[in-house]
Amino acid sequence: MTYKVVFAPEAEDQLAELYRYIAVASSEIATRYTNAVVTYCEGLAQFPYRGTARSDIRPGLRTTSYKKRTVIAFAVFDRNVAIIGVFYGGRDYETILRDTEATRD
Repeated sequence: MTYKVVFAPEAEDQLAELYRYIAVASSEIATRYTNAVVTYCEGLAQFPYRGTARSDIRPGLRTTSYKKRTVIAFAVFDRNVAIIGVFYGGRDYETILRDTEATRD
């Protein structure tokens, strides 16, 4: 079964922020890296339950990493994989995701 991968607006914003951060050194490298992150995320359509379950942060949350520098937070709903966040370089994604969930309550 193939799933559909969708990016939350926050994840899209984080990808754009990541691009800008890397582009300070090289726009070519930034393009390659962010495109590779997107391709990696799209691979979750084939294997949506890879990574680590992180229900301790948010119900249904899973995380995986790309090249040990970028954490991808996602959840699987029906036949969709929702990319919730893309966190680069040791950002405290746990606190960010907990704070986001708390503001929804």
